[in-house]
Amino acid sequence: MSVEPVTESTPRPVRHAVMTQWWREVTFLHWPVDPDLAAALLPAGTRPDLFEGRTYVGLVPFRMDRTLRLPYLGSFCETNVRLYSVDERGRRGVVFLSLDAARLIPALVGRSALSMPYLWSSMGIERATGTIDYRCRRRRGEAGTRVRVRVGAPIEQPTPLEQFLTARWGLHVTRFGNTLYMPNEHPSWPLHHAELLDCDDDLVAAAGLPAPAGGPVSVLYSPGVPVRFGRPFRA
Repeated sequence: MSVEPVTESTPRPVRHAVMTQWWREVTFLHWPVDPDLAAALLPAGTRPDLFEGRTYVGLVPFRMDRTLRLPYLGSFCETNVRLYSVDERGRRGVVFLSLDAARLIPALVGRSALSMPYLWSSMGIERATGTIDYRCRRRRGEAGTRVRVRVGAPIEQPTPLEQFLTARWGLHVTRFGNTLYMPNEHPSWPLHHAELLDCDDDLVAAAGLPAPAGGPVSVLYSPGVPVRFGRPFRA
């Protein structure tokens, strides 16, 4: 099977968007994970996407801005736990193990419309000079996370690993027993170096993986990008 290359721009432009969003104030934390453990959590017909023989789990807190100009539905915090996948046609993607959202209605819509693993959580982002503090606590259960980073200088040219972890142009999801692929497009990520100051996380373990041992191998920050999603179809 031929796997598509990692590219800075989408290999499948979205002609007719079914959803548009802004992802803002995004922090990417990544740890290596056993590919066999990751494989057990992926949709049928996909396998872990590998970079130099390794795959990764990502913990990604950010602020979601929707095009709806409504105080409740338009802007809110999210945190996702994600793996990286490739399907039988060689398309690289993301598989979300959990998506914590600070708004109940978007979480319910995401679960019902696409079978995405959304959960309603209490969340917040606090900003200080040069630092960002993300907090998340699920309203049902004890799982949560706190991440605090110091934002550094812009990255002129991402490393191959940084591109692999961020340049993902679709997602794989299981719905009614079928594996779907949903493409997306956005400008190249404006990435910054970042220093992890604090991380107290239960979300990765709650998603079915071992709790990360040690610090992440990659810490990145981005002010964000606008995103367009295409219609999902069978992978």
